[in-house]
Amino acid sequence: MNPSQARPPGMISTSLVLARDIKLAHSVFALPFALLGLFMAAWPMEPLATIDGGELAIDLLLVIGAMITARTAAMLANRWFDREIDSRNPRTAGRALPAGSVTPAAAMIAMLGSSAAFIIICLLFFLINDNWWPLALSVPVLGWLYIYPLMKRMTWACHLWLGASLAMSPLAAALAVQPDVVLQQPALWLLAGMVLCWVSGFDIIYALQDVDIDQKEGLNSIPAAFGFNGALWFSRILHVLAGACLIVAWLIDQRLGGLFLAASIAACLLLLIEQLTVRRWGTTRMALTFFTLNGIVSCILGLAGIIDLY
Repeated sequence: MNPSQARPPGMISTSLVLARDIKLAHSVFALPFALLGLFMAAWPMEPLATIDGGELAIDLLLVIGAMITARTAAMLANRWFDREIDSRNPRTAGRALPAGSVTPAAAMIAMLGSSAAFIIICLLFFLINDNWWPLALSVPVLGWLYIYPLMKRMTWACHLWLGASLAMSPLAAALAVQPDVVLQQPALWLLAGMVLCWVSGFDIIYALQDVDIDQKEGLNSIPAAFGFNGALWFSRILHVLAGACLIVAWLIDQRLGGLFLAASIAACLLLLIEQLTVRRWGTTRMALTFFTLNGIVSCILGLAGIIDLY
């Protein structure tokens, strides 16, 4: 068939292309921490306390839906803003927008649709739980998420902006189900601090792949500003701080027991392996250092914390 006669991709095929492009599986980085934040807020300070299973199930579904739709909107915004730069980067030229698999208009529609879905889920927290906080903060949160790709054009501290975007997840989940306890649980804030430092640290590692492109395009990143070794030191310091946040959270919250401590120690060891892998092999094993190790970190911490609370 002549390309000019080809039918434009349908909504379902476009959605599938975009879902693959933004890697929905990477939701695993923040989702376990959101669920742990939910349980920390929903569960009273006394261990083994009973809570309404039906209400908890609804809250779980709403939090999961909010996390997925917010991340989808954020990733689509990132792809849309960076489509021209991605087309000039050999590593990203095959993405949906620069490759022409999806039009910018279709990506924008999908972004707005995901954003609307997120706002509707936040509205449900008000309608079901009489909690207006998620709805009131829904647009500011989306604004924060949209700004990330623009931060790369302004400051090398953009990695911290991304870390803060994911660090909101445990606090947002807690605020959505039990806003009164958010300021009463310092362990929640330490968990958010851990996520901020952990995500910023591995985003710096991920950015090592694009140092030359960032410098050529005038984009800011810690690797572009401080070089390979300087970036690794930034990442190491952030990961040490992430481990410290975990240990302090365990010390001050009596509900987090031995299982969470063991998971925290395991997470620290995995971050050490991540750093040693990058030091030894550079960016050639990014699938291991970026997705596998960090995915395990988030899953074991979230699961261990929830089990300890139960």
